[in-house]
Amino acid sequence: MSVEPRVDTPVTATVAEGVAWITLNRPGVLNALDTALAAALAERVEWAAAAPEVVLVVVRGAGRAFCSGMDRTALARGEIGEPFFRHWIRALNRLEDMPKLSLAVLHGHVLGGGLQLATACDFRLATTDAVLAFGATRHGLVPDGAVLRLARLVGLARAKELALLNDPIDAEAARAIGLVHWVCAPEAVAATVAAVAAKVRAAAPTATAHTKRLLQRSFHADPRALVEELVRVQRVCLESWELAEANRAWVERREPVYHPRPGRADESPAPPTPDPPGPGAHARPSGDGA
Repeated sequence: MSVEPRVDTPVTATVAEGVAWITLNRPGVLNALDTALAAALAERVEWAAAAPEVVLVVVRGAGRAFCSGMDRTALARGEIGEPFFRHWIRALNRLEDMPKLSLAVLHGHVLGGGLQLATACDFRLATTDAVLAFGATRHGLVPDGAVLRLARLVGLARAKELALLNDPIDAEAARAIGLVHWVCAPEAVAATVAAVAAKVRAAAPTATAHTKRLLQRSFHADPRALVEELVRVQRVCLESWELAEANRAWVERREPVYHPRPGRADESPAPPTPDPPGPGAHARPSGDGA
């Protein structure tokens, strides 16, 4: 799969049929990560989270790879510092915490920070040509996203193997350990994303948002401590327009319609204005898994 960039900016954002497509757009360096890309990614994720017509946020990479990791040229020049990590963590946390669902579409190289980005999404779809690996510790860095999320996805033993030994794995191996949800041929990506989006549209957004949030919290809190919160959110769902719509649909023998919300015209902010490309946007590929 090769995604063609549309705008000369580190990250592009478009919406089609309720799906926000956020594209890492430095194909000349296999979408290696620098500060400009991290800042643009955070901005576009926050825009998608706020757009009422968006039901699913898809993160992908332009060109031949999803993301080759840290831009080593920028790192060697001293251009990667605290601002990069603050933007980066903001983007990943927003993907993980926003009430909408997110899907990473992985193809080609999915290395270092690229794989960390994927772990922050709710779902991961890999094409058959994808190669996934960390590599930060080989280059003197901590794989921050992996440390925070990986063990919850694949278990501590597998997480240590991936993050400490840095061995690459293919798409099928990643699916076997639970790191990705689906594997498909490159030409089947659009149909697979459409099928996922259809399932998201079929679920009530309020219930979906609360379920996602409580699943995340269940890894940090005693489940018994969440009982009162569960009661509270069930009350919210019982009083929601979605439950009323589901009840009407059951009586009328039809499927409920949650998107768009009946009787309300969605108003969405425009996608963020594209930024100029950062330094080295058309340089040789310089990410190597950090």
